[in-house]
Amino acid sequence: MNSDGADGPVRAGWRGVAVPTEHGGWGLTAEPVVLGLLVAFSWSGLLIGSAALLAFLARTPVKLIAVDHRRGRWLERDRQARPVAVAEVTLLVAFGVVALVVAGPGWLVPVALAVPLVAVEFWYDVRSRSRRLVPELCGGAGVSATVAAIIVAGDGSVALAAAAWLVLSGRVLASIPFVRTQIQRLRHGDVSRRSADRMQVAGGVVAAMAVAIDRSVVLGAGAVAALAVAQTGWMRRTPVPPATTIGIRQMVVGFAVVAATAVGVLASS
Repeated sequence: MNSDGADGPVRAGWRGVAVPTEHGGWGLTAEPVVLGLLVAFSWSGLLIGSAALLAFLARTPVKLIAVDHRRGRWLERDRQARPVAVAEVTLLVAFGVVALVVAGPGWLVPVALAVPLVAVEFWYDVRSRSRRLVPELCGGAGVSATVAAIIVAGDGSVALAAAAWLVLSGRVLASIPFVRTQIQRLRHGDVSRRSADRMQVAGGVVAAMAVAIDRSVVLGAGAVAALAVAQTGWMRRTPVPPATTIGIRQMVVGFAVVAATAVGVLASS
């Protein structure tokens, strides 16, 4: 945490208020968008996916303003962040309204279910604690609801929407603790792996629940289970520096889960 109360180093200029510092967040946001559009493409779904990406971008300026407002101050970065936040949120709302008019309100149900998860993440954001495990898990599972919204908007079944959300949530539950553990090992040497090990099991269980709801996601659930097993093994090997290597690997395996899920769903249709 830096002296200004935000997570990570302070970055000057427009890039500092407009570009997210959470590199892994790009993949976690894009995965449900890609999966939803692959299995149930619609123009409304494309708008919903674009809104999700805008929400990820808008989180950076909104968080900066919220942190400084809570601390009773108004800085130069807030003056820069405000027009960025207003533009992104306005466009996000416009996309949502058009999707609502075209596809109806059904897709708002998974969005509403994800609101408590996103609210928890935002609570931590405002208190400059967004790099903790709880907000990262809540944020990852919350944004994964995008796949359910896109599938419902594309006239996919509710069962498929719920199952796809659970598959990606299982991937989140397994991968985020794994990444945190590996980064800690890079920085501090050997650390306890028990909590991360338990989360690999939790991720596999959630993925198995998805299959119970809709068997067409069995390949995706299997990919999550295989990932959990692999990550359990990786945590017993020396992590490969730098930390960006871990992030790149996670982006690859994340889209591999997306691909396996999409192949299974499309093959069963």
